[in-house]
Amino acid sequence: MHKKFGLMMISLLLIGVLAACSPFSTPNNPENARSLSVNGVGHVTVVPDIASINIGVRTEAELVTDALEGNTAQANAISRALQDLGVAEEDIQTSNFNVYPSDRYDPMTGQIEGRYFVVENTVNVMVRELGNLGDVLNTVVSAGANTIYGINFSVENRDEAVAEARRLAIADAQEKASEIADAAGVQLGEIISINVHEGGYSMPYFDAGWGRAFAEAQVPIAAGTLTITMEANLSYAIE
Repeated sequence: MHKKFGLMMISLLLIGVLAACSPFSTPNNPENARSLSVNGVGHVTVVPDIASINIGVRTEAELVTDALEGNTAQANAISRALQDLGVAEEDIQTSNFNVYPSDRYDPMTGQIEGRYFVVENTVNVMVRELGNLGDVLNTVVSAGANTIYGINFSVENRDEAVAEARRLAIADAQEKASEIADAAGVQLGEIISINVHEGGYSMPYFDAGWGRAFAEAQVPIAAGTLTITMEANLSYAIE
């Protein structure tokens, strides 16, 4: 009798535990709560006030020492020319430096007929006076730069624009949530979660490639505008 009673009690306890673990046993389980998630986007257009440029020198020579010496002389000349234009020394930063051998091939037979060395030295230059950008490009080419690429425009202080784009993204998400709730005939409750992140940074881009043309004429550079985008994801409880 006692044994049967004990088995019965154990069975009842197991049933209770399983019932407590059932996802349908607690109607207020957050995992089963009704919710609505929406995405909002905010865009702010700004006028750039700074630009960064990759300016490089590529030299070739039979001896690696000659290639290095020639490259160093040209790079120093470019740095001096930039500083003479008012570019601060801290705004000139080495971004790439390569030294490597390369084979020379006979154009007729395709056979290797010799070897030479290549030295590439690239600096990233920050131009804080956009009105001087054309002068900077012409000056560095005249000083010996033979690669110019990746002119990227930006704004020095993005905080205000980012904050405004974030506000617009949240407002857009709130408006969408309200419209969806009205269309579905439900009532929005409290916000469960908010996730805001930068969705993109659309900027003008200029690629000059081999830049000898800059030495021949003043090249007009248009900074245009930038678009800063923020995205917001809001989750609401549905009452």
